[in-house]
Amino acid sequence: MRAISFLCVPVLLICAAASAAGQTAPVPGQSAPAVATPAPALPDGYVIGPSDVLSVVFWRDKDMSAVVTVRPDGKITLPLLNEVTAGGLTPEELRVRLVEGAKKYLEDPNATVAVKEIRSRNVFITGNVAKPSSYPLANGMTPLQLIALAGGLLEYADASSIVIIRNEGGHPEYLKFNYKDVIKQKNVRQNVTLKPGDTVVVP
Repeated sequence: MRAISFLCVPVLLICAAASAAGQTAPVPGQSAPAVATPAPALPDGYVIGPSDVLSVVFWRDKDMSAVVTVRPDGKITLPLLNEVTAGGLTPEELRVRLVEGAKKYLEDPNATVAVKEIRSRNVFITGNVAKPSSYPLANGMTPLQLIALAGGLLEYADASSIVIIRNEGGHPEYLKFNYKDVIKQKNVRQNVTLKPGDTVVVP
């Protein structure tokens, strides 16, 4: 019996510490409770774009609240309000639009709009880099920084013939990027600031 009491001491201490912290002690063999992911910090003047995930909450009316993904046409679908254009608006502008639309169904509606996931501000890199993929676009990101984020060029990459493909008004634009020149501080103007949707192709 004495051996059993000694074994219980660590468990009791863990439970006491968790209780003091206002938490539930983890049960052996079970995973810890999931922690909610905080909303991403939005760049100044951020406008909603396709594939962004939004949380729309109407206070005192859960039926009209939803987590929605912005469609390629820039619209979202909400209960009662049906299709609402969200693309090109700031979260505050969308909130005002939703409140106006909800006045047909609710008395003194109050809504909040939060961007849960930024998916419209991605850039892409493909070809001879270590980790070709899509990456969130940070403010001021350049092709040189994106290449570094993607793990650098592979041995057989043609570093002098990299191309940035950009969509301008529905038409593709091709920008040349000579990695060798830029790291030698030559023609550094080609190390442009990337825009959402840009694709860097490393042959």
